[in-house]
Amino acid sequence: MLHSASMHAATPIHLRNRLTLALLALVWLAASLAGAYAAGETARRSAEAALARQSENAAALHAAVLRSELEKYRSLPPALVTDPDVVRLLNAPDGAETTTLNQRLETLADQTRASAIYVIAADGVTRAASNWRQPISFVGADYSFRPYFIKAMREGSAEFFALGTVSRTPGLFLARRVSDRGGRVLGVVVVKVEFDTLEAEWRASGEPAYVADPGGVILITSVPAWRFRTLRPMDAASRRLTLADQTLGHGALTPLNFQTPSDGRSQLVDAPIDGAARHWMHASSQTATAGWTLHLLTPTRGAIETAVANARAIAVLIVTLVFGVLAVLLRRRQQAAARHRAAEAARQDLEHRIAERTRDLSEANEALNRQIEERMRAEASREALRDELVQAGKLAALGQIAAGVAHEINQPVAAILTQAETAAAWLERDQAPKAARALSRIGDLTSRIGAITQELRAFSRKSQPSVSSVSINEALDGALLLLGGRLRQAGVRLVRHKGPDAVVMADRFRLEQVIVNLIQNALEALDGVPTPIVTLSVKREADQVELIVADNGPGLSEAIREQLFTPFVTSKSNGLGLGLVISRDIVAAFNGELDLRPSDTGAVFVVTLRQA
Repeated sequence: MLHSASMHAATPIHLRNRLTLALLALVWLAASLAGAYAAGETARRSAEAALARQSENAAALHAAVLRSELEKYRSLPPALVTDPDVVRLLNAPDGAETTTLNQRLETLADQTRASAIYVIAADGVTRAASNWRQPISFVGADYSFRPYFIKAMREGSAEFFALGTVSRTPGLFLARRVSDRGGRVLGVVVVKVEFDTLEAEWRASGEPAYVADPGGVILITSVPAWRFRTLRPMDAASRRLTLADQTLGHGALTPLNFQTPSDGRSQLVDAPIDGAARHWMHASSQTATAGWTLHLLTPTRGAIETAVANARAIAVLIVTLVFGVLAVLLRRRQQAAARHRAAEAARQDLEHRIAERTRDLSEANEALNRQIEERMRAEASREALRDELVQAGKLAALGQIAAGVAHEINQPVAAILTQAETAAAWLERDQAPKAARALSRIGDLTSRIGAITQELRAFSRKSQPSVSSVSINEALDGALLLLGGRLRQAGVRLVRHKGPDAVVMADRFRLEQVIVNLIQNALEALDGVPTPIVTLSVKREADQVELIVADNGPGLSEAIREQLFTPFVTSKSNGLGLGLVISRDIVAAFNGELDLRPSDTGAVFVVTLRQA
């Protein structure tokens, strides 16, 4: 009976769960459809807007290039109408010599890449032309019927796009009236511009472009088949007039096989190009020529459809994830009650174990803190000891160079005494200028002594190291100021390759201490060498600077090389073996390195530091 009651109780719960799942599935389906539609439309509008901005920018760029091209050619007719040779030719009778002007026009056309430049007399007959050597020469041709000639004669200037009557190639004719100083009309100067190169550049971009005049006739285009077609149908009268003016055949002026938007807004169009209908984003831009409008078709390349499909897929995925989370939450809610009782028992057990573990961790933490404090005290002691060793190294170095420094000071002191006696003698003879020169030398010698003593004071001072930008040359100068006397006493020749100054990250006086130690080691190694030489050089390697101290002494034995930077290891009979160890520690504090570089003769030590 109990088993039967349990089955009856479970059946309604099972049915409710199935109904809940079915309802959830229906809601998921409806939400997915609505979300996919909304996301797709939003993505479509966004993609179309982005493509429209891209197309508008490209159309503006195309129009700017066209304006630049036209402005270059528009400056030619005004310059030619004032040319004395042109005026002289138009004033001369028929049959006058024109070779010189023809050659000038030919050269000008080549330089400006104009299709043709020619001069028409008032009767409409061409007197000179840049293509005078060619079979299609305009010289002698009568253009009195051409609209650009008529308008230029009447109004002073004209711009007209049409087919050439001789060349049969389309182009823009820029005409300007020529008058003499009395105002008498002599003729017209014409520059014909063809756009083959510009059209080829547009064609290479993969975006069809075309320029239409105020009547909707396409004049310039990257699609040759569209030239002299129209954006919309023309009435019969306008068509006949345009055919006559532009010397077109009866097959021209047919409308394009797609509709060009006329409201000026960027929008999608379907245009068949290369035999296949495709989607394009149409944009337009005004040009410098009145009434001319540049139209550009940017291919969509499936970007809009892809954006819509991706947005719909993402929307469905998001809805699915949301409903998946809801389903998981419902399932977890069913399991929550059963887990709650087990979790309560586990919590009590865990609290007991945590309390025990907390005691153990507290004791371990106290022991660790004691160890850390002991390590910090040891580290502080080690730092203090290292600073004392550095200072001791300085004082030891000062003891070794004291004799040389004393010699360096004795010489200026003796010279000062001599110059003082000389100055007194000159003063007794009432020769003040010569006495002033002697006193000036005394001042220079005193400055030299002051520089040496100042360097000694700075070198011996105990200070906290501070890493900053330091000039390698200044550090070398300071070290050599202290060691100059000892080098001369020992008869050692110093070779210093002083290239461009290098600035490194270091402490100047500690860096000087390293240089002094290395040079003193070299001096001791050169004892007994016939021609002792110490070489100093500085090299830049990427973001590092190398200071190289080399000597031509006997070098170091293999046994010493292996333990060179080990404390208390030395090749000197009276050395402690700490100089190089201290020097390496100093350089390491600058994030640098001190190494012994292999060499065939002598010892070569290299200090590598970071460039500032």
